[in-house]
Amino acid sequence: MDFAKVILKQGKEKSILRKHPWVFSGAVYGVSDELEDGQMVDLTNYDGNHLATGFYSNKGSIVVRILTFNNEVFNDDFWENRLKAAWDLRLKLFNIEETNAFRLIHGEGDEIPGLIIDYYNKNFVIQAHSTGIYLSMKKISEAIQKCFPDYCETIYCKSANTLPNTGTDFHLFGKATETVAKENNIQFHVNWVEGQKTGFFLDQRENRKLLERYSSEKKVLNTFCYTGGFSIYAMNAGANLVTSVDISEKAVKLADQNMELNFPGSNHQAVASDVFEFLKENKNQYEVIVLDPPAFAKNIKSKHTATQAYKRLNVAGLKNITKGGFLFTFSCSQVIDEVLFYNTVAAAAIESGRKVRVLHKLSQGPDHPVNMFHPEGSYLKGLVLYVEE
Repeated sequence: MDFAKVILKQGKEKSILRKHPWVFSGAVYGVSDELEDGQMVDLTNYDGNHLATGFYSNKGSIVVRILTFNNEVFNDDFWENRLKAAWDLRLKLFNIEETNAFRLIHGEGDEIPGLIIDYYNKNFVIQAHSTGIYLSMKKISEAIQKCFPDYCETIYCKSANTLPNTGTDFHLFGKATETVAKENNIQFHVNWVEGQKTGFFLDQRENRKLLERYSSEKKVLNTFCYTGGFSIYAMNAGANLVTSVDISEKAVKLADQNMELNFPGSNHQAVASDVFEFLKENKNQYEVIVLDPPAFAKNIKSKHTATQAYKRLNVAGLKNITKGGFLFTFSCSQVIDEVLFYNTVAAAAIESGRKVRVLHKLSQGPDHPVNMFHPEGSYLKGLVLYVEE
């Protein structure tokens, strides 16, 4: 199947030969036809040799997101083959009877740049991050229904925020708006219509599980708690007290609801407050603190400001925690790399005057795989710190 062609400048094919799935505008020599946003194109080198096939974009610096390389053929079986491969991997990662909430497609990590699919107990929530993916939404939905008939009750497109020009979110199949999903046999209410992102933050699963190791008989503070993921895991480990803090009244109600779903009547406090103000007013009470803020840096321009915000937050956390406490601290900002995040937390430790050791370096869960040839897919960074003095 031949498509319109995007031709690279001489010598600009090296990253493609190394299987990097993005083509930037500066590498493009020209195009064979007038192209529309989201159109399927063939990528060639300067001499006209075929390199790859993918979606063209006329917005932003990434002009082609590659779906297949070299002699691979893009055909009607593409979506089914990619979905089945991703599903088979997840079944190797999880016992679906214990964990029926996971990311099925993680963009480049599952060889479909621009596509996110999260699975919640027989419900699929799709996010398109490119026009080409959005225009393929019907085919993707049909492939899901064909591949997983016993596991599909709803398919929902939630792309209005990721592609602002697409209009409203909508159901592709089914009508459900929420469910109760399981993660390591812990239950969570998930509402993909009203909730942030696709309704739940799946990437912290392994880090929530690790928190259990440090929470038994402890006082635990979970900041930026959203639906209370870390809070419920802490209580599952037998924490004496868990406090969930978020500036959103709606979020803390969800956290309290999820705690009641799993541990009715437990010693849980859900507080709607600015996290910095809460830390200032509640010092030296908590033996375990979780700092899991939203992305402070949305783009490279906000990198410096975000770095200062991460430092300020970690100073506050380190000054607040009790002697011998454990601090879980994270950044999901893609432009803040692992080295910069580590150095920022180290600077915060120096300013706090505390004696600090690093126990764990953390990342996203395995259902958010990173393509070996696309390191940009690694976005979640975390540290577990032991604050000795």
